[in-house]
Amino acid sequence: MSSTTPNETDWEDVLLHVVTGKGGTGKTTVAAALALALASRGKTVLLCEVEGRQGIAQLFDVPPLPYEERRVASGPNDGGDVYALAIEPEAALLEYLDMYYRLGRAGKALDRFGVVDFATTIAPGVRDVLLTGKVYEAAYRNKRSKGARRYDAIVLDAPPTGRIAQFLNVNSELAGLAKVGPIRTQADSIMTLLRSPRTAVHLVTVLEDMPVQETADGIAELHAAKLPVGGVVVNLVRSNELDDEARDQAVEDGLPRGLIEEDLRRVGIEPTGTMLDGLLTEAREHAERRDLEDEQRKRINELDVDTYELPRLTDGIDLGGLYELAADLCEQGMA
Repeated sequence: MSSTTPNETDWEDVLLHVVTGKGGTGKTTVAAALALALASRGKTVLLCEVEGRQGIAQLFDVPPLPYEERRVASGPNDGGDVYALAIEPEAALLEYLDMYYRLGRAGKALDRFGVVDFATTIAPGVRDVLLTGKVYEAAYRNKRSKGARRYDAIVLDAPPTGRIAQFLNVNSELAGLAKVGPIRTQADSIMTLLRSPRTAVHLVTVLEDMPVQETADGIAELHAAKLPVGGVVVNLVRSNELDDEARDQAVEDGLPRGLIEEDLRRVGIEPTGTMLDGLLTEAREHAERRDLEDEQRKRINELDVDTYELPRLTDGIDLGGLYELAADLCEQGMA
C-alpha cells in the first residue's frame, strides 16, 4: 500500500493518467472515480474513453457522449469539474486533417466517400494512432486549438491490459516508418509524453488468479516498452466478516454451532438445523475465499508498485458510489 499521508498525493506531477485492466475488473469505474478524485483537489479534469462502449455516460447517467468535451460532474467541496469525451477514430482523423493540413471541407468529402472509414479499418494501428493523438492534443493544447479548454489532468479509460503496451507504443512504431516530416514529428512528440514522468499507467485488478497474472504481465510489458508504470488498484474488495481466529475455525468446520444458535435466539430468530448448516457453509466458503484473496494480495505486493484498494459496493455503482470511491482514492493518496 502507499504510505502517502492524506494531504499528499503519489502522482502530483502527473498530467496523463492511463487506466487499464483485464475485462471485468472495473477499469472504467476506477477511471471515473480517479477523475472525480482529481477534481476534488480543484483540478479541471478530462475523462476520455476510446473503446466506443459509452461506459462513462452510463456511469454518470448522462446521454451518450458525442465527439465533444462535455461536463459530467463536479468535485465535492467546491472542487474542480470533470469533462468527458468519447474519442472516435473517424472524427479524430477529420479533426487531424483540418488542424494540421487545413482539409476541412476536403476531409468531410473524404468521409462521405468512405475513405476515412476505410483508412481507419484497413490499416492496422491507424485507429490507435488517432486515439492517442487526440489525447496528446488535449494534453498540450496550442494555438491550433484556439478557445479550447485546458486541463490540469487527463484520465484515459484505455484498452485492456493485454494490449495496453501495444496501444501506447503504436506511435513509436509509426516513427520508425516515417523517418522525417510532420508525421514523424507528431509521433515523436506523443511518445515523449507517454514515456515521461508526466504520464502514469495504472492497472486495475481484482483478487483472482487470472487478473493478477495479467497485471504482472502488463507491468513487465510496460517496462519493456519503457512506458511509466503507475499504481495497481485492487478493485471490488470484499469486507472481512471474520477475524483470523474465526476464519481458521470456519475453514476447519470448527465454529461453535451452539453459540451461533444462542445468538440467533437472542435477536429473535428461531434457528433450524437447515439454517445453521447454511450459515456454517457460507462462513466456510467466505473464509476459503478470503484465504485465496490473501494469496493474490501477496502476489500483488511482490510487484513492488504502489497499491490501492477499493471496496465492492453492495448497492452497485451509481454517482454516489463513484464519489465514495473517489474519496477512498484521495484518502489513500492516489489523487
